[in-house]
Amino acid sequence: MDMEKKSSSETPSPDDVDTSTGEVLNASGHKQELERNFSLLSICATGITTGNVWAALGGSIVIALYNGGPAGVIYEFIAVAFCYFTIAACIAEMASAIPSSSGVYHWASVTGGARFGKIIGFYAGWWNALGWIFGTASISSILANQIVSMYGLFHEGYEYKRWQVFIVYLIINWLACCVVMFANRALPKLTSIGLFFILLGVFITIMVCAIMPSQTGKGYASNSFVWKEWQNQAGWSSDGFVFCAGMLNGAFAVGTPDCVSHLAEELPRPRTNIPKAILAQYAVGFTTAFLYLITIFYSVNDLDSLFVNPWPFPLAELYRQATNSHGGSLGLLLVIFIPTFCTNIGCFITSGRMLWTLGRDDATPFSAWVGKVNKKWENPFNATLACGVINTILGCIYIGSSTAFSAFVGSFIVLSSLSYLAFILPNVITRRRHVIKGPFTMPDPVFYIVATLACGYMIVWIPIYCFPFALPFDETTMNYTSALVGGVTILLGGWYLWIRNKGYVGPRRLVETLENGETTIAGTEGASIADKP
Repeated sequence: MDMEKKSSSETPSPDDVDTSTGEVLNASGHKQELERNFSLLSICATGITTGNVWAALGGSIVIALYNGGPAGVIYEFIAVAFCYFTIAACIAEMASAIPSSSGVYHWASVTGGARFGKIIGFYAGWWNALGWIFGTASISSILANQIVSMYGLFHEGYEYKRWQVFIVYLIINWLACCVVMFANRALPKLTSIGLFFILLGVFITIMVCAIMPSQTGKGYASNSFVWKEWQNQAGWSSDGFVFCAGMLNGAFAVGTPDCVSHLAEELPRPRTNIPKAILAQYAVGFTTAFLYLITIFYSVNDLDSLFVNPWPFPLAELYRQATNSHGGSLGLLLVIFIPTFCTNIGCFITSGRMLWTLGRDDATPFSAWVGKVNKKWENPFNATLACGVINTILGCIYIGSSTAFSAFVGSFIVLSSLSYLAFILPNVITRRRHVIKGPFTMPDPVFYIVATLACGYMIVWIPIYCFPFALPFDETTMNYTSALVGGVTILLGGWYLWIRNKGYVGPRRLVETLENGETTIAGTEGASIADKP
């Protein structure tokens, strides 16, 4: 901690510029308010912890099995991981050029140019912030279901109630929120500890699931079951569509490529360190999740029982089959619980930082309060608190309607994908002319191939992810993601018209002010003089 503290008090990095007023401005164009507490190791740990791909996949494994069975889950995961590698590469390049905690909000404002940048950036920022807030609620819900399932394992005939899950959800939600609000100095070490538990947890789970079936006499699933047998239980007539729709579960696990970009103002040398952290996040995440999937599918001996198990967290039944005991299942649930709680902390870090950056640009209600950095706790305390309150409200919605709650938390991928598309597509269309290249830059031919693949994936799959999960469906099993995202977008449009008339100018404000004759900030030259209205 001493070394990390020291790095924050040293001479400003090349990403900071001392203006004539004596203030240090970072690449976002704002005064540097946060200490650079994170190191390269801790920022890598934050990315891996927040992503936590193997645990996220485990949390939605039974839903995934409807779309192709074990073989479908594996190949769908490989396909969607490749698509997100292309998105991550575009994010890494932009983070290297403009290392701003605003992330996609800032980048879309720049790549959209002077004419469209303000409104595109506004939507990108809000889509991203809401996506992360809903994603945080989803992780809290998974944790609550894990705990209730642990209890149910040892109480035969137990039928859980939604209010019981809600109580646990509230406890988990506020525990993670308070850690982020009150332990800012400790976050780098906490995320490093989280990385340790993630790697230890996946190792223990793989070893137990690989060894126990032979010890209990249950044996292993066949190679054909794991790699070849296609099982379409979603009801759609087209297996190709089922495969495409099934990629949603893998997207939920790997769909966090921008998380470390929102800490750009809290670590030294973000231009080079953030791309490294994104690479580490995806290399570790894909490897651990791929090995985890193979191992647990070989340990399954009764696939049908996974679909009818009585617990709200179906992985409990899969682990019971693997170990042939309730105690073994409890142990493996504990192994996945601790890393998932660390993921919840990482999600609160990201959602709070993203909401804070919107607040400091006057893009939120009560922006003076939301966009304030707490001097005592040295973090965006108010914005993080607001995220906790919003998640509590979402939990109350769960009490009334689990379908409505699922619509909110299930929109994470669509909202975040829209925010990525909002900066990548304009960057392709304008041929990168608004952005000065950073240390990590793809050559032109590589960039256009990668960015086009990323945009193509999002343009095609965003509508697919809005289809009902299975046929037939009714009012309780319908996928309401499209209605939610559309409704939110319309409401944001009304809010934009209101604040635009109140003087909102977006993250370009300080950039353009400095370009007009004072100082140009490193990393924001991409909003060139030619772009000004």
